[in-house]
Amino acid sequence: MHYAPAPLHIPDGFLNLVVSLIFWALTIIAVGIAISKTNKALGEKQVPLMGIMAAFIFAAQMLNFPVAGGTSGHFLGGALAAIVLGPWAGILVMTAVVAVQGLLFQDGGLLVMGANIFNMGILTAVIGFGLYRIVSGSANKTLKLAVAGVAAWLSTIAAALLTALQLWISGTSSLQIVMPAMLGVHVLIGIGEAIITVAALAFIMQSRPDLLQAEKVAEKGGRGWIAAGVIVSLIAVLLSPLASGDPDGLERVAEDLGFLEVGLDAPYTILPDYTIPFLGETALSTIVAGIVGALVVLGLMVVVGGMLKKRNA
Repeated sequence: MHYAPAPLHIPDGFLNLVVSLIFWALTIIAVGIAISKTNKALGEKQVPLMGIMAAFIFAAQMLNFPVAGGTSGHFLGGALAAIVLGPWAGILVMTAVVAVQGLLFQDGGLLVMGANIFNMGILTAVIGFGLYRIVSGSANKTLKLAVAGVAAWLSTIAAALLTALQLWISGTSSLQIVMPAMLGVHVLIGIGEAIITVAALAFIMQSRPDLLQAEKVAEKGGRGWIAAGVIVSLIAVLLSPLASGDPDGLERVAEDLGFLEVGLDAPYTILPDYTIPFLGETALSTIVAGIVGALVVLGLMVVVGGMLKKRNA
């Protein structure tokens, strides 16, 4: 029985060297700006919130959900991170999540990691926050949730569109074939993204509405919120063996269009396919790997946040 979640990200081999390097450059620039902006605004309570958000998004991404035609989708989280933390801190959180997935779990190639971070972290954060910002000052919770859902859905579509363009420019597939294929499946996956984002925001609005006021995020926090985040992340990890084993949107498109075989295996393995090697492909192995991953991204964000606070002191 397959317990591990399906691979999520672009593997090496799908994009050519030029495209990969261009998106590495764009990602480095964007992350550099995010570090600078976050450094200037980072408050004492925001560091643990960044860590908890990173752990939650990592855990939630392990829960592949089935969509039509034997395909699965997964949560991205960029819109949610940006809405709760602000766009710059959100970008740092998403960068940590995607980097750990690639480096520790061999999910996504190393050469194309810049493209994966840009597509799933930077683009989604910019779109999510940009749209939500329009209604952030409104007292109408329903309107806020509706706009957040639309922003999350659009961020998924935008990430799929950019991936299709990258595949086309790389010569991996023709645009008239890969674009409708990617958009077709991600229109459905985006619905799942919207539902998870709205549910998370509704919970936050009910329990800690002050966290959604961008100007107060750096000052607010609380042990209760942190504990809740840890518990929700742990629940998501414990449910990860139940995730759909069907190929995700990109993998399904690659399989259907005949370029899946151009993907390259990782040059090394640490915790491949979200499993602990000595535990095999078991439910326990997936759960333990998920806990390790969530703790790593949480710790990474706390360390990075601590370093930024020292620079700001």
